[in-house]
Amino acid sequence: MEKNVRWPLLVFGTSDAALNRQIRGARQRGELREVAPRIYSSDLSTPSEALIRKNWLPVVQHLFPGALISHRSQLEGQPSADGHLFLTYKYTRNVELPGLVVHLLEGPGPLPSDAPFGDGSLLFASEARGLLENLQPARVRKGGVSKALPLETVEERLEMVLRIRGEEGLNTLRDQAREVAVALDWPIELALLQRIAGALLTTQSSKILTSPVARARALGLPFDAGRMALFTTLLSALRAAVLPQRPDPAPAAPPFYTVAFFEAYFSNFIEGTEFQVDEAHRMVETGQLVGGRHADSHDVLSTYQLCSNVAEMRVVPQSAEDLLAILQRRHAQLLRARPDKRPGQWKEYANQAGLTSFVDPGLVRGTLHEGFKLYRSLSEPLTRAMFLMFLISEVHPFDDGNGRLARLMMNAELISAGQCRIIITTHAREGYLDALRRLSRQSDPSLYIRMLSGAQQFVADLQPTSYESVKAQLEAQQAFIEVSSQLRW
Repeated sequence: MEKNVRWPLLVFGTSDAALNRQIRGARQRGELREVAPRIYSSDLSTPSEALIRKNWLPVVQHLFPGALISHRSQLEGQPSADGHLFLTYKYTRNVELPGLVVHLLEGPGPLPSDAPFGDGSLLFASEARGLLENLQPARVRKGGVSKALPLETVEERLEMVLRIRGEEGLNTLRDQAREVAVALDWPIELALLQRIAGALLTTQSSKILTSPVARARALGLPFDAGRMALFTTLLSALRAAVLPQRPDPAPAAPPFYTVAFFEAYFSNFIEGTEFQVDEAHRMVETGQLVGGRHADSHDVLSTYQLCSNVAEMRVVPQSAEDLLAILQRRHAQLLRARPDKRPGQWKEYANQAGLTSFVDPGLVRGTLHEGFKLYRSLSEPLTRAMFLMFLISEVHPFDDGNGRLARLMMNAELISAGQCRIIITTHAREGYLDALRRLSRQSDPSLYIRMLSGAQQFVADLQPTSYESVKAQLEAQQAFIEVSSQLRW
């Protein structure tokens, strides 16, 4: 019963003859296997490459005690994606293990600011030292791997320090880098780091910067790089998608107003502003608010007044600044009855929904600017509508009302092109939210595209002859029924 129990996951060969005899016996009995020279494991099935890669820290601690995790590995915090780890050590050598190549670089030993890593037999270079090391020239042989990350990665790291820790935090890091540079005699690296920091703080020219993220910060429009990668994924999927043209079934009054009412009704219901549909329709028809629900009533009325305004729904952004102006204007009207939500003003505090944290307030304008560049590269109305809706939803630029605003912007794209609008019914709510979550958290746009295309087809199939007729069609399709399970399109 001792098989695979008494031995730890990794066993290292030693100078202890008795222990080495036990290891040989365990290998003969099939309790251990060799996964690398003088490294054994009680895991008899996992490929050696995966085992060494997953457990790189104890392996490196054993093989190279006193080494310093440095250069690109300091910034990455682990081996690179293709299995390269850089250590400052007593000599220069490359050691190849299954799934891992350890690059030993002869260099200066640890400083007081370098911290123990793991059990203390391995050290981790300080942030300041790691940044300076990545600013050193790096000669790379053909087919080799650089010890330093690209310059733009260092710029983006410094931009992140400025964004998260503020100007004081960046200046503290500069002071720490100065101490390291003096101790190790690295004046050239320090001068470059100082120029980058100065450009980010706008005290020096931004022309030296190579990273779009860093340049945007220096120009006063910093953006969320992670979100831009997500938006680019959606853009690629939309370009590859083959989507049908669905003409607007209600291009003129009175059917236009009927469909607009149901858009306003369902868009508010999704956000928790719930009325009976006939109650909401009377309010829209008469302009009389529901007693005791002043703000909620205005939410429905304001949404309806926007999405039923033919001229307004044909306005689409022609520039990034135009996009920002349209968003602020429509948001101000949408939430005019809720002054506590700061209508028309960009958010000042971070917001989130469930596990999703949206774009930081300081990055809202810049992210919308960068997102507009991607949006304008799309030509088909439905793809532009899908992209713009997700852009606004994911940035979440205001304190409240972002979902309704995103759907308004989406449908303005469609209506301006004579295409059928998209309505997310109560029944479709869970499928819609699930599609948003999958795209936001897993970078998978497939469900999002299918879901919105299906929702547009649902509206295109309606016969909008009157309010009563559309209501009956929606009831027949169970559009007013809430569902908790995932809706598959």
